[in-house]
Amino acid sequence: MSRRSRIRALRAAATVAGGVLLATGCNAAAAKKEEGGKGAGPAFTLVTPDAVGQNEFLKLSVDGVKAAAKARSGSSRVYESTDAASRQLNVQAAVDAKPAVIVLVGFEFADLVARQAEDHPDQKFLVVDACTGKTYANVSCAVFREHEAVFLAGAEAGLLTKSGKVGAVDVIDTPQFRRYSDPFAAGAKAVTPSSEASTRFVGGQSPFNDSARAKEQANSLISGGTDQVMAAAAAGNYGVFEAAKAKGAFAYGVDVNQCATAPGTVVDNVIKKTDVAVRKGIDQVLGGQAGGTASYGLKEGGISLTGLEENVAGSQCVIAQHPQVLDRVKQLRDQIVSGELKVDDPAAK
Repeated sequence: MSRRSRIRALRAAATVAGGVLLATGCNAAAAKKEEGGKGAGPAFTLVTPDAVGQNEFLKLSVDGVKAAAKARSGSSRVYESTDAASRQLNVQAAVDAKPAVIVLVGFEFADLVARQAEDHPDQKFLVVDACTGKTYANVSCAVFREHEAVFLAGAEAGLLTKSGKVGAVDVIDTPQFRRYSDPFAAGAKAVTPSSEASTRFVGGQSPFNDSARAKEQANSLISGGTDQVMAAAAAGNYGVFEAAKAKGAFAYGVDVNQCATAPGTVVDNVIKKTDVAVRKGIDQVLGGQAGGTASYGLKEGGISLTGLEENVAGSQCVIAQHPQVLDRVKQLRDQIVSGELKVDDPAAK
């Protein structure tokens, strides 16, 4: 999930690759000096809350910024952070560089952006997957309705479960992250009223990057009879997949297609199209529509399931073997898009 799919940096590094400058922590200042290679168009800067690494959610953010720059013959730059201190340094470095738009991914940047927006009213900001508490004319936001697609994944689980028990391994117990567990239970209940659901949280010192703890929580669920597990453990998802594969259970991935990671084990994935939100957000800012909040769900195509995409047959997802289940899920999707079916948002309570 998200910036929710995090991997801590092994060390601070600055590398130039593919025309995008990757900077981490205190190397931000050095990266600024090495910029160069600008196109004739505008410059865009992305600041991530953690190292990109194998974080698919953040990789899509990079893709979005690069696509926006390419479309305008401009340049892009990525500052990778490792902790709160480096986030602050990287945001300041981005502001000092004065690009056309600064893109920041994650709730961690809300307060930092608010302060910078007041001090630099001419600088345009785009916050993805979060927003500032106060509205600013120079701050645009892009948020996702993940709970809609999670509900559909839960419906798949409810239709496929043999034990009648489904569950989720979530990173931490907060309303925002419960968007990946509560709707999963609700979706299963909607199609199989007799189903039971449980949630386990990774927690600990590194909840976004603890595959071992995530595996332990998954084993706990599976040992109790759960045979369908929503993996919302960020980088720990691989631990969930290992547990499910070892015990003959099934899992659900997030952000991108994770079925290839564990073929025969991963049923489907909640796809979060960060690249779409970044690209469209930049378009809106440069089009004179800065200062608003865009919400991306099933209707806008910002959220989906791999099973609902055109490439499902070659996805290696278990759901491809269950066309009847997909037919039911498509009906539920259409009901959500039309407004006939409303999915409760844990973060809105």
